[in-house]
Amino acid sequence: MQVTETKSEGLRREYAVVIGAAEIDAKVVDKLQGNREAFAMKGFRKGKAPLAVMRKMFGKSLLGETVQELVDGAVKDLVARHEMRPAMQPDVRITTANFQEGDDLKLEVAMELLPEIPEVDYAAVELERLVVEAPESEVDEALNKIAESSATYAPREEGALSETKDQLSIDFLGKIDGEAFEGGKAEDFPLVLGSGQFIPGFEDQLLGRKAGEEVAVKVTFPENYGAQNLAGKEAVFDVVVKEVRAPGKAELNDDLAKKFGAADLAELRSRVAERVKAEYDAASRAHVKRRLLDALDEKVSFDLPPTMVRVEADSIAHQLWHEEHPEEHGHNHGSIEPTDEHKKIAERRVRLGLLLAQVGTVNQIAVSEQELNQAIFQQARQYPGQEREFFQWVRGNQNALNQVQAPIFEDKVVDFILGKAKIADKTVSKEELEKALAELEEAEL
Repeated sequence: MQVTETKSEGLRREYAVVIGAAEIDAKVVDKLQGNREAFAMKGFRKGKAPLAVMRKMFGKSLLGETVQELVDGAVKDLVARHEMRPAMQPDVRITTANFQEGDDLKLEVAMELLPEIPEVDYAAVELERLVVEAPESEVDEALNKIAESSATYAPREEGALSETKDQLSIDFLGKIDGEAFEGGKAEDFPLVLGSGQFIPGFEDQLLGRKAGEEVAVKVTFPENYGAQNLAGKEAVFDVVVKEVRAPGKAELNDDLAKKFGAADLAELRSRVAERVKAEYDAASRAHVKRRLLDALDEKVSFDLPPTMVRVEADSIAHQLWHEEHPEEHGHNHGSIEPTDEHKKIAERRVRLGLLLAQVGTVNQIAVSEQELNQAIFQQARQYPGQEREFFQWVRGNQNALNQVQAPIFEDKVVDFILGKAKIADKTVSKEELEKALAELEEAEL
């Protein structure tokens, strides 16, 4: 094999590779010899068929197989010989015109390399961590919501009109252009007014109604409604209000606590306080993580593989386009050209991604099987009854597995760096933390 470097510019390398006809022929013969012992042919004992006859029968298919193996081997050898680290899969093109048996195989191999990433003194990184002490009033509010969620409903007096938060028992039949549609009918349906359970406008028209009243509820399904056959359509629901029930707030006591798996009210309160604190801690970590990434982005500078940046910019542009056009669920929307802002965000993401990957590799940071399985199980809960199937699908799909693993790895590397950085805690209010996070999100747009 002959290798000639034809381009070395920044992180890009290009090579002209020639695999001689003799090398190709020798590999084809080796394959024929390897299959000869198991080959049976009329007129010859098993394993004694002439190679020339076998070559005539199988040479063409073996040649294609051999070429692919030699191309793969040539690229692998090229990368190993020059101790290169390709940023993405090398681009390989066969340049021999009308290649056939007896020809040399000529290739053009192009690739972009991963850059050399400078070391960062993480101890010199100074950050401020915003800490919120959850006030007792917020714990009280959370407990009151638990009580409200456990509300019991008692029938209102005869002739009483329905109010927000009342529960109605209704029968309904939905029609479009006078025709009933699938899924638009129910009996004895419990609907809490103000819950937003039905499409906009439906519940509002049931306010101020009494038991036994019949109502024609006129609504328009949203344009982005899940059922395409209903999206944007005007409908009329014939509703019968069968009962109006007033909510009764559950008492905050030990009995209520036991319904939620706590020994008593004190234990339930402790659990709620921990949950509220965990929510603030998560928000605080999100803020300090973003500040850390900002600091790292300012401290490091190195060449970026152009293709990686282009692919990331395309992905950002595509994602944002779909966020702006939620009605488009497919990908038949033509080309979406990344803007300069998309490219700028892509450069930041690629730079930080490469840096974090380097930190993880150098410091032997890895995601354990237990951590990976826990994350998959967590996602599987979104598919009740299909948890096992989802878990097995992720474990058997490398792309899906990478999507689960990547954020875990990133968080572990971030925690490693935060452990070395200088961090000063600052106690702030809930509103101040929310404002700080909002400012960061706005800056990213």
